[in-house]
Amino acid sequence: MNKNIVLCGVGGQGTVLASKLIASAAMKKNIPVMSAETIGMAQRGGSVFSHIRMGEGLYTPMIAKGSADIIIGFEPGETVRMLPYLKDGGQVIVSRRAIMPVTAALSDTPYDGGDMIAYLKTHTRKLLVVDTEQACQEIGSAKVLNLLLLGAAVRSGALGLNEEDLKTAIRERVPEKFHELNFRALSYMREHYI
Repeated sequence: MNKNIVLCGVGGQGTVLASKLIASAAMKKNIPVMSAETIGMAQRGGSVFSHIRMGEGLYTPMIAKGSADIIIGFEPGETVRMLPYLKDGGQVIVSRRAIMPVTAALSDTPYDGGDMIAYLKTHTRKLLVVDTEQACQEIGSAKVLNLLLLGAAVRSGALGLNEEDLKTAIRERVPEKFHELNFRALSYMREHYI
């Protein structure tokens, strides 16, 4: 069964690492995987997004509009921007915490993440909004946003991978001193959300 996954956020949120963990977990299970990332102005808080495709018969890493099984949104506005990629009935998982985009900050344009969440609620059928700010406080680190959202994606069933698959990828891709922290973030969603 093929899976099309879009991850989106802004620079510094761990979007690229999350993409690499998904790809690594899929490869470990002998699932063919292709991925492509656009990181643009990532270091300056610009848009970051990844396309990940898992399964047989893939010829391009790019996901066509209207065919993503799941969008994992690290930032509400970026999630709204990627919504055209979601297939009918697809799952959206999004962090409630908004980060003002560079373009809005430079043009002195107001930005309200609550408006973006409201838009997602009226334009998606399967939406999980995660209070990542609260979760990061409880875990004791702001650096685990990506694992919180991956944990939510696992719990939703739309990711096509389980918690153990991602733990194996963490062991292989993340320095050992961060393993326990990342494992706690991954399991947080099992205990608090779904």
